Amino acid sequence: MPGTKKTGAGNWPRNRPSLNGAVNIMPRKRLFFIVILAAWLALLGAWKTGASAGLNSTSEILLTSAAGAKLAPQENVEFQPGIATGNVLVVYPERVKQTIDGIGSSLTESSAFVLAHLEPEQRAGVLVSLFGAEGANFSLTRTHIGACDFSVKGKYSYADVPGDSGLENFSLAPDQEGFDPAEFPGLRDPGYDLLPLIKEALAIKSSQADPELRIVASAWTAPAWMKDIQTWYIPGAPENNWQGTGGSLLEEYIPIYADYLVKYLDACAAEGVEIWGLTPVNEPHGNNGQWESMNFSAVSQSDFIKHHLGPKLREAGHADKKLLIYDQNRDGMEHWADAILADRESAAYVYGTAIHWYESTFRVYEDVLERVHAKYPEFTIMHTEGCIDDLGKDPPGGVTDPERFKESGWFGNDGFWWSKSATDWAYSVTWEGVNADDHPIYVPVHRYARNIIVSLDNWATGWIDWNAVLDSRGGPNHVGNFCGAPIMIDTDTQQVYYTPVYYILAQLSRTIRPGDQAVWTELRKDGLDEDDLHACATINPAGMLSVQLLNTSAEPVECQLQIGAEHASLQIPANSVQTVRVQLPGEQE
Repeated sequence: MPGTKKTGAGNWPRNRPSLNGAVNIMPRKRLFFIVILAAWLALLGAWKTGASAGLNSTSEILLTSAAGAKLAPQENVEFQPGIATGNVLVVYPERVKQTIDGIGSSLTESSAFVLAHLEPEQRAGVLVSLFGAEGANFSLTRTHIGACDFSVKGKYSYADVPGDSGLENFSLAPDQEGFDPAEFPGLRDPGYDLLPLIKEALAIKSSQADPELRIVASAWTAPAWMKDIQTWYIPGAPENNWQGTGGSLLEEYIPIYADYLVKYLDACAAEGVEIWGLTPVNEPHGNNGQWESMNFSAVSQSDFIKHHLGPKLREAGHADKKLLIYDQNRDGMEHWADAILADRESAAYVYGTAIHWYESTFRVYEDVLERVHAKYPEFTIMHTEGCIDDLGKDPPGGVTDPERFKESGWFGNDGFWWSKSATDWAYSVTWEGVNADDHPIYVPVHRYARNIIVSLDNWATGWIDWNAVLDSRGGPNHVGNFCGAPIMIDTDTQQVYYTPVYYILAQLSRTIRPGDQAVWTELRKDGLDEDDLHACATINPAGMLSVQLLNTSAEPVECQLQIGAEHASLQIPANSVQTVRVQLPGEQE
């Protein structure tokens, strides 16, 4: 009906909770198990039939808002019997969907460089705020294999000796050698670099109850000598009709590139860094030669996986690595899924599909996510990159609104992040093949919260932000592609600015954990605009239900949270993200 949003279909997902192993329980334990199971199933039956589930009140409410709240606890509200009217979010805890892999942000050489400008004690405080249990407690992160645009100087790999097909000279030294204090006199810890940064994050995680940090690694390019262009990238210019490129693998080096990726996994493991997931290459469509990249087609990536990378991962003892295909914008993922996940030989090595968000500043492409999941329900969907791109950059040619294209005033100013102040690479452009209507000016916090909430409500298992830490300019970036970050630091004064995006990510990460499961929701809007309110819900193994709500409007919204035959009245302040947690009867944390 108009104003009603339903997610999902009638089929139970394949990853619903398993009862495997119950037949092996000893007699007394089996009886106890049966009693608990019967009680739990009775409770689920109550939700299904609309009977009372015995809910009394919410367990916790957290709020982050434009008015200044930052993970602020709110007063709990009571449930009452009856079927709610008005704006209603119906949550079905018994109808579980995908299992969550986590939420997090990325560790890059640029992040390490910025953090090297802090004294070790101050730096440790920043990292605890990202990975510590009392901070954001990020459970996912991403890093780059070799150079990317968020490298200080770029144009390097771990095997830069031309023709070294045996990779005898492979080394992680570029991630360990630090930065030259003569060139960068503001450094407080010149020996700090990307690999020490990753190790410090892992050390923080290892000291707490939930120690796992799932690291996804992506190469932007193979070593230059493996590619047909014999260099890192060729920018667009008049002489190539502005058609830049990152090039493609030479045929004779396709198996060597697979060896290179496996060698990286082995080298990281030797350093005590276990990589959890891997993508064959970042953004295989390329970036018009603006920085390090390398092209694959869907078909050539499928061939690379089934004939080279997949078998080599298994042979090297890395069959447990989560191989994610694609790693680019959402609008193109279905084509890649059809080419690779429908190929049984390739799919045998694949965990899921990695996606980005740069094709629109407001669209989440949930229709595409739904279709891909419906076709390939056993494979995950993971968002691996998103950020406020082209931050404060001068407008290129073809921009019809150059004044608003270039942002300003983002550092130390929460108002920037909570208002329509940000643009992206395609704002108001007239370029052929680009629909500027998909790239309007936007509210940074809304873009983040909307994308995470809607993605998780439509089968995404994880969501990773791009750089966790950048300087106050949005860099360093060796090609000037400055971006926003959850934490931005003035490297001259050592002022650390936790942007509102940090608090949004922290609120979601702390209440949506690996192993939780998304549950089905139905959002009934009564008089609200389509974008005013967004919601998703997850449940953890202890029966704690976490409901996430984004109010993008300038007015508070009253919404009824309906669970079975009971509902609670929620007041969601204007321009805010609210998390409502409900402990379901029958399970305790």
